[in-house]
Amino acid sequence: MLKVIKNEQEYEDALSRVSMLMQMDLDEDSDESNELDILSILVEHYEDKHYPIAVPSPIDAILFRLDQLGAEKSELSKILGTRSRQSEILSGKRKLSLDMIRKLHAVLHIPAESLIAAY
Repeated sequence: MLKVIKNEQEYEDALSRVSMLMQMDLDEDSDESNELDILSILVEHYEDKHYPIAVPSPIDAILFRLDQLGAEKSELSKILGTRSRQSEILSGKRKLSLDMIRKLHAVLHIPAESLIAAY
């Protein structure tokens, strides 16, 4: 019987069941497939409440995105204008301006929420 996960033991049990279901070759509309969908939602809800993931700092978000793209830090100079500005931003000596945030969002597709966070 599926129910809201209320404690750590129920969470562990749900994870075990999800793992077991994921190992199976399930038909899309089977009872087990539906159970996996529902359990995944319940696990996600429990994790969001009990294990929240902090939003990265704008600098971490920029560096992570550059790494994802396989780009060098020097690419930032092309977006922000100068190498010294890139250095100041990455070292934390200068804060991102609204114009910089817009450019980073447009070019690197970093969510604006990550770029406007306090740091």
